[in-house]
Amino acid sequence: MANIDRLSALLNRFELSIAPAELCDASLMIFRGENHLVDRVVFCADPLTKSQSGTCLFAAKVDWSAGANPLLQALPCAVEMNVAEDPEALALVSLILSEDQAKRCGAGSVLNRLCEVLLVRLLRFQIEQGATKAGLIAGLADPRLSRAIVAMHDKPGRQWTSEDLAVEAGLSLSRFSELFQTVVGESPMAYLRRWRLAIARRDLARGDRIEQVARRYGYGSPEGFSRAFRKTYGQAPSALRSRAA
Repeated sequence: MANIDRLSALLNRFELSIAPAELCDASLMIFRGENHLVDRVVFCADPLTKSQSGTCLFAAKVDWSAGANPLLQALPCAVEMNVAEDPEALALVSLILSEDQAKRCGAGSVLNRLCEVLLVRLLRFQIEQGATKAGLIAGLADPRLSRAIVAMHDKPGRQWTSEDLAVEAGLSLSRFSELFQTVVGESPMAYLRRWRLAIARRDLARGDRIEQVARRYGYGSPEGFSRAFRKTYGQAPSALRSRAA
């Protein structure tokens, strides 16, 4: 597997917040098995999909721009990682449980950070496992396509061409285009447009100007950006920015 960072751009682009929650509202959970020992961690992007056996020792709600974050959209209903035979993960889980139970000063901030680390380990695990269906996880799991995808994530404003991305992947243009379509489920340019609009939506929601966002992500004009945004999200970018203001 190529030694590239496939997660940092996604982690940095979307604000992540994790806090303890009731099980019915939780998306990140630590379970104890029948042997009364901690045995697995489960992440459900949609809490309504939860159906887990065993005793839940800790539950937290993950807020990570679920409606716009392409990584969350690409995850299966549940990502489950066995920690019983992983000393590092088990130590991390034990620390989370200790902080949650002790209720010491600053526990909320500590838990947020520890759970971020746990979630990153879960995401790494899922990428290493790959995916059985086309999507971003499958693309990131491919050592060739992941180089092109990370390039798009890192430099969304660059005027990428399919030829440029094929070079990043180390493939011929025809092979790259065919493989990307098969593994990710859409063309490289379609994914790039979707990624740009997703992070543009985040920027608009925090109050950035439409003209700035359009230039930032490679659009030739605010009008062209507005048309693309409206086609994808069913509303003008000005409406989203107005609500942010």
